[in-house]
Amino acid sequence: METLIPPERLETPAFVLRSYHLGDGPLLAAATNASYEHLRTFMRWSRPHTTEAEAEVHARHFRGRWLLSQDFSVAIVSPDGQRLLGSTGFHPRSGGLETRRVEVGMWIRADEAGRGLGAEVLRVMLRWGFSDWPWEELIWRTAPENVASQRTARRVGLVEHETPDPDGMRRFHLSRG
Repeated sequence: METLIPPERLETPAFVLRSYHLGDGPLLAAATNASYEHLRTFMRWSRPHTTEAEAEVHARHFRGRWLLSQDFSVAIVSPDGQRLLGSTGFHPRSGGLETRRVEVGMWIRADEAGRGLGAEVLRVMLRWGFSDWPWEELIWRTAPENVASQRTARRVGLVEHETPDPDGMRRFHLSRG
């Protein structure tokens, strides 16, 4: 499988999962700037004081990679579409689309963290990944010191590999079926 026409969105009562759109820069800048201190420990890409224009470039990059079936970054948006609650995605880092194995990544904005949103988004992503997407295995990687991320993985039923990855990251997974 070289190309995939992915589903564009999934709505729940608490949030909407959707591809990034042109014009999402202000939402992305607001969420990342409000969350910099929360994100900077584990998200190497986070920067303080991201402008709306810089964030718009990121949103357009995410959209382009989506359309080219290269990577599938997913915005977690409030039901009214006015607030970015975080970001997740299906990332084919281990062999591309052909393997049907993808990593699920996620960050939740700081003022939404610690309330169960991450676990609920991950549950929905797992269901969506095995129903409307062609994935056979979903992988969750976390730094050894990111206890909250490990707790989230266990809470939703992901299985931890016995040994860490060569880079020291802890790996959890779930397979279709």
